[in-house]
Amino acid sequence: MTKRERVLATLAGKKTDRTCYSFRAENETCEKLYRYLGFRDYDRLVDYLNPDILLINAVFPAERNMGAFYENCWGERYIYKQTEYGPVREDMEGALASAASLEEIKSFRWPKNDEVDYSNVAAAIDRHPDMAVQYGAADVWQRPGLVRGMANFMVDMLVNPDYCHFMSDYFTRFYIEDYTRAQEAANGRIDIFTLYSDLGSQKAPLISNALFREFVFPYVKRLADAVHGIGGKLFFHSCGAVYPFIDGLIEAGIDILDPIQPCTPEMQPEHLAAHFGGRISFHGGIDVQRVLSVGTPQDVRASIERYKKAFADCAYICAPTHFLQVDAPVENILALYAECMASK
Repeated sequence: MTKRERVLATLAGKKTDRTCYSFRAENETCEKLYRYLGFRDYDRLVDYLNPDILLINAVFPAERNMGAFYENCWGERYIYKQTEYGPVREDMEGALASAASLEEIKSFRWPKNDEVDYSNVAAAIDRHPDMAVQYGAADVWQRPGLVRGMANFMVDMLVNPDYCHFMSDYFTRFYIEDYTRAQEAANGRIDIFTLYSDLGSQKAPLISNALFREFVFPYVKRLADAVHGIGGKLFFHSCGAVYPFIDGLIEAGIDILDPIQPCTPEMQPEHLAAHFGGRISFHGGIDVQRVLSVGTPQDVRASIERYKKAFADCAYICAPTHFLQVDAPVENILALYAECMASK
């Protein structure tokens, strides 16, 4: 099977020649790998690790240096902390943290789709023609919260719900158009579209199911419907304990749940497979906190075998529980991909 055939068959619930896997890493982790491997070329790194899925994005407006912090086109604000392997972003309250009215939020200079450059999309796909393609970095809840400041956003859901709905609606409309334009630029070649919105801490959900239904579900559903309309699958990422939301996310139309972080009993792979197997595809599972960062290569291999066994009758793509972090030893990262390449 080609890599793309393998991924599409997996997502369709069909048996494949081996388990699919994907690669995603923070920039500083890539730098760590480059130094170890002796080259600095992302396409070459992808070929070396041999994942089935290629992650791509268009070129968005450049961030602005505001002196004491940086600000991106959405109004997210952050600083960079320097590490041995490069700068790491640390978020702070965003540009609308002090907004005192809906009019002030509406008048913010929100990004426009015409500001995004899609000229790199087809070329990126052409460099890896046998791979499945995953595009984008949409968000409909968490990043609106970062622009507003998460504490403010949480309060707004109760006392200023129109603030939240305006921002989530704008993000949703923007990313529906972004995904439509990207698919056109790719000549229909994008298979998976990404939606990030962290809904859980490592102990419990961040919000109630009632708030999820009002402030998250409608926007996820709109994006899912749009993605299906352009021939794609919707990949939903949320870290943490999101078990209470999974039924609602499936109802909203997501196709792939990521990163299945094993932080509570309900989020263990065996439990997820028993309750949701056959209704959704799973992506992730290999813990960046307790396995990849502090374990051994043998621990990494054992974790992969556990997840493959737990999801043997489910649609499953093996991957870390987040973008690979810089604290993961190179030996563990290489063990992850060597085991995936060798496994059936």
